[in-house]
Amino acid sequence: MSARSAFEDLPGDLMMWVLIVSELLVFGAGLAAFLGVRLTDPAGFAAAQDHLHRTAAGVNTLVLVTSGWMAALATRAAGAGARGRCRAWLGGAAALGGLFLYLKGLEFADLAGAGIGTETHAFFTFYYLLTGFHAAHVTAGMVILGLVGWRATHRGTETGAAFWHMVDLVWVLLFPVLYLLR
Repeated sequence: MSARSAFEDLPGDLMMWVLIVSELLVFGAGLAAFLGVRLTDPAGFAAAQDHLHRTAAGVNTLVLVTSGWMAALATRAAGAGARGRCRAWLGGAAALGGLFLYLKGLEFADLAGAGIGTETHAFFTFYYLLTGFHAAHVTAGMVILGLVGWRATHRGTETGAAFWHMVDLVWVLLFPVLYLLR
């Protein structure tokens, strides 16, 4: 009997996990830099934060957490061989990703309409960088969910859902730090 590698128990594909860990490190570095710069101007960061839409961001948090639940249900359906249900859950998760991007776009448009850009304050430099990078990952995740839904295999769905859960996790970290931390 051969010894099992710890990597054999990971759901999905090992290379996706390498990508996920590297992306979490990038987002972690961005959040650490944000918090470090915030220490130099807590009042300015708090005043800048007041321009954000906390309620919309809270709704977006519920949207992404719900989409993550749908991705988990898709994985379960794929494991049971229910390809149609798997595709439906993946489609629902991707659609909620679209709703997230729409709501985020409204917030970006409102801030831009108020003349608030990356040069307005260091807070907004980080805000646009972190949330824009996250939005790019939501977009990529929607594409991944569509691609794995095409074949709806268990391993493929696990791999796509793992990436989607990383997108959820990053937002669950960004939301309180950017919108709530005073």
